Amino acid sequence: MSRADHYAYRVRWSAEDESYLGTVAELPSLSWLADDRTAAFTGIQELAADVVEDMLASGEQPPEALADRSYSGKFMVRVPPEVHRRLNIEAAEQQVSLNRLVSARLSAATGTCTPPAA
Repeated sequence: MSRADHYAYRVRWSAEDESYLGTVAELPSLSWLADDRTAAFTGIQELAADVVEDMLASGEQPPEALADRSYSGKFMVRVPPEVHRRLNIEAAEQQVSLNRLVSARLSAATGTCTPPAA
């Protein structure tokens, strides 16, 4: 199994190229164009595997897969004071913490499950 097997691949239609475009999040400089989705997906996977192999052969450390990284579940976001105020008011009206409100919004926006109650 290649290190690249766990990488985050995406295939989307490129109107500009009139082809499917395969990309890999961990190696953003790479892309692969193809006439169908499957070929774009296979192409970008093979290209990433080749690049990782070349990196290892030259003594470079390839990027760790996003899926294999550990995440704390914490990050800081700076917002304008008025946005902070409005979110605090909404959280108070819903009788939830600001953290719970923002976490639920982010979960909904990313299509993930709603986090447990705080």
